[in-house]
Parts: sequence; structure tokens; C-alpha cells
Amino acid sequence: MKYLDEYRDPELAKKLIASIKATSRREVRLTEVCGTHTVAIFRSGIRGMLPENISLLSGPGCPVCVTPNEDIDTAIAIARQEDTILATFGDMIKVPGSRSSLEIERAEGADIRVVYSSLDALEIARQNPRKKVMLFGIGFETTSPTIASAVLSAESENMDNFFVLVSHKLIPPAMKALLDAEDVRIDGFLCPGHVSAIIGSRPYEFIPEDYGVPCVIVGFEPLDILHSILMAIRQLESGNARVEIGYRRAVRPEGNITALKILEQVFEICDAPWRGLGLIPRSGLRFRKEYGRFDARSAFGVDVSASSEPEGCLCGEILRGAKMPPDCQFYGEACTPDNPIGPCMVSSEGTCAAYFRYGGFV
Repeated sequence: MKYLDEYRDPELAKKLIASIKATSRREVRLTEVCGTHTVAIFRSGIRGMLPENISLLSGPGCPVCVTPNEDIDTAIAIARQEDTILATFGDMIKVPGSRSSLEIERAEGADIRVVYSSLDALEIARQNPRKKVMLFGIGFETTSPTIASAVLSAESENMDNFFVLVSHKLIPPAMKALLDAEDVRIDGFLCPGHVSAIIGSRPYEFIPEDYGVPCVIVGFEPLDILHSILMAIRQLESGNARVEIGYRRAVRPEGNITALKILEQVFEICDAPWRGLGLIPRSGLRFRKEYGRFDARSAFGVDVSASSEPEGCLCGEILRGAKMPPDCQFYGEACTPDNPIGPCMVSSEGTCAAYFRYGGFV
């Protein structure tokens, strides 16, 4: 298939691997931040192709996985209210909260619907004017502009029954938190392609400047990934850390200016809790005052008691790259995609789910 097969050429892959082996002279630990990259790396068998001195660590790039139980418990509490429809993206359905899940609540009668975009939730609100419709707004900079756009559409139509439970996260502050963590060593970042198509390359510049750690923005095909690994290793070998774009067909330094303007119009930056990383300063979004009437937390006023994580689950450590899935006592036995204990086994972008599907569970 044109524009796809050329990024999967076996001969070019062999040349890139040979270049990686010839260039790398030290032990290197690279973290891929994006969950889609984690899946692509496992599916392509890239870990097995690399020399033993190069390790790829999975970071907190799965939006479902980093959503804290506090937010899931809030969504469940709202879904239980009368005359309420909760719209959510599919992977969130099975993620366990502290005491229940959206899947369990739906089985018990709550009106919970899976949507594929924020516009689907908006349409549900149009069709059900006598009910309150809440969209569980998760995701990184990739999806948050689309939800901001849906809010602007609701405002233009004077809709009074559409709300969003905002649980959006910003990637660069999480990367800083990883670098500041004491239990993880990161020599370079493979930066997320989807997020970078929105924010551009400039928000990562503090990483090489302040930490001396290379950053390469990566596409999603095997040759994209291998070429970006080579770019990161060349930076390390030369001692010249910087931000490079290895996905130029989709990413510009300035990002998507239109999307960023919409995002900034509706939301403002705030501190936010992340599963496994705790409270990260300036890593989340909340409604600006002008759009506060769409805020589900204020509109529904639910009181969620203290949330808790499943005892013994290592999702937090896995999200930081401090542990691998087989290190968890539940992995592959008590915790499987059909019966997940933690979110890393639920989402299609979760490290445990990808490892289970493509990496084996021994």
C-alpha cells in the first residue's frame, strides 16, 4: 500500500538495525512515552531486534492508564444519578475504580454509552434534551482540543444539558516528573507523534536544555521507530542533546495552531493527579470560568469518598518504567485482558495488555 509499505521495508529495517548496532557503544535506556508506540514496538518485534545494550521502557503514555481512581469513582457516582447519560470512550468501560467499574454500573442499569468522539456525546445530548449528558473527558493534548471544540458547539447552540468531566493530562510535565523520579533512569525520550502533531516540538526543549536528555518525536511505523532510535543514539554518542522531529510528515515545530487556540480558549492549565506519578504541577486542564457551566464536577456535585488502588497491583510502577509487567504478582494469572485488576491490562495501549498480547506472559 503506497505511503505505508515504504515504512515497513525489511531491507531498510535491516540497514537501520545495523546502523544502530554500529553506532551504540554504551548501555542506553530509551523511554517511549506514547501507548501507541508501545503497541507498535511489541507488534513489530523491535525489542528483539535491538542489541542487548539498548533497552526500551514504556512510559505513562496511555490516557486510560494514568486516569486516577478518584476520577473513575466520580464518573461512576455521576452515572448512578437519575436522568443522567454518561458517554465514555470504550477503554474506560472496564477500568476498575475503587469499588466498581462503568461496566458493572451499566450492567446494573446505569445509562452508560460508548462513543468514538466528543461529537457523538454532543449528539446524544441533542437527542435527549430532558436528560443530563456527561462526557468522561480523558486523553492528552491529542483529544482535548476535540472536546474543547464540542464545548464551543454546545455553547453556540445554547445547550444546557451537556457536561464534561475533565480528566485531561499534558505530556511534557509528566516527562519532567519521570526525569525527577529517583527510581527510573532515562537516557533519551521517544516523544509521542500524535501529541506532538498538536503541540509541536518546542514544549520539549526544556528536557535537553535542563536535563541533557535527547528527545526524538517518533512516527508509528517500524521504520519510523527504528530511525528515531538511531537519531537518539547519535545524539547520545555525540553528546549533543536536542529535540529532533523524526515524524516530519505530521509534526511541525509550532504544532497545530488552530487546535491550540481552541484548547486555550476553553481550558486553562492546572495541577493534576496521575496514577503512578502522583500530583504533577501544571499537568492537567480545567474549565476557564467562562465555560464553568459545562463542568460536570460543579454541575453534579457528587461527593466521592477516599479512593483506593488495588493492593499489590504494580500499574503505577509500570507506568513509570520502574517495573515490567511480569514483575507484577497478578500478571497473566489473576490479571488478564478478560479479567483486569489494573488499567494497564485494560486499555489497548496499556503496557501490560501489549506485553500479554505480543510479548508473552512468562
